[in-house]
Amino acid sequence: MTSQQLADELKRIATTQVSDITRAVKEGQKSIALNEVRDMARRLGLLADAFDPKSAVERSEADGASVADAVDDAQAA
Repeated sequence: MTSQQLADELKRIATTQVSDITRAVKEGQKSIALNEVRDMARRLGLLADAFDPKSAVERSEADGASVADAVDDAQAA
């Protein structure tokens, strides 16, 4: 994947997910917005893993916990 293709994919993920999150927030659908945040984190993680598969397991363990904690904190607020 070229740097331009990577940039295009990152832009596509961000644009789509942020649009969905914004819509859910405006409609007062907190759980849908949080699901969209989780989905964006998952997609970005998969993209990162494609570039560094050796550390994918380490990163997924660390990121999975921190993303889950952040989402749980947001739900509590």
